[in-house]
Amino acid sequence: MYALAFPVIDPVLINIGPLPIRWYALAYIAALILGWMLARALVSRDSLWGGLARPSAESLDDLLVYMTVGVVFGGRLGYVLFYNFDFFLTHLSEIPKVWNGGMSFHGGLAGATLGVVLFAKRNGTPVLSVGDVCSTVAPLGLFFGRIANFIKPELWGRPADVPWAMVFPEAGPLPRHPSQLYEAGLEGLVLLLIVGLVVRAGGYKRPGLTSAIFLAGYGVARIICEFYREPDPQLGFLFGGATMGMLLSVPLILLGLGIYIFSNFKKAKA
Repeated sequence: MYALAFPVIDPVLINIGPLPIRWYALAYIAALILGWMLARALVSRDSLWGGLARPSAESLDDLLVYMTVGVVFGGRLGYVLFYNFDFFLTHLSEIPKVWNGGMSFHGGLAGATLGVVLFAKRNGTPVLSVGDVCSTVAPLGLFFGRIANFIKPELWGRPADVPWAMVFPEAGPLPRHPSQLYEAGLEGLVLLLIVGLVVRAGGYKRPGLTSAIFLAGYGVARIICEFYREPDPQLGFLFGGATMGMLLSVPLILLGLGIYIFSNFKKAKA
């Protein structure tokens, strides 16, 4: 079988004294900063909103803090509970060590959602409109996060004989799908393009529509990518070939459909 050489990259970009600056942390920082900048630009364009209430550009500084705390704590807690509970139950000191990897998107989404609700209530802004802005920029975070997974490397794919298969360090001798790059493309770039087109078509004028498209779109994209991604070794396949990522994505699709129906109902009522 043919296989590409894995481009081994030191997970530590640079050491500043005793402090290592890791690509993993930089990916999260880049995603949050770029997402914040894009969100400020979006809420500043009156033509996108049709006069509807939305967060001010200045208030997004606070939203960045809410989202950062929610994503980090929710993402780590989700990984602990859903993916490796038995290990962390006996190794409690390992829970805060996020730099060793181990973040759950679904947990991070739950934490971010809580941050959106708290921010919206505090600022008197419609929750769905805040969620729509966050849903527009969230694929940026997914893209950078999956690239960080690839660099680390972790969350590699299943054995494959495709020409672009790679032999990942610590993953055995078999060439595998670079599933991290599949997810970066599908959950990140493709989903960013889709929600961007929804926004340009007037998505913000129907609160909840952009959030619905993002949630359902991510759920579908994640399930597709799970067919190429090696299940976490401590979990394996759960039943019928399903993985934990697939099971956790089904409620997102249903939630997206529910928000879409609710958005249509509000539009019809108006």
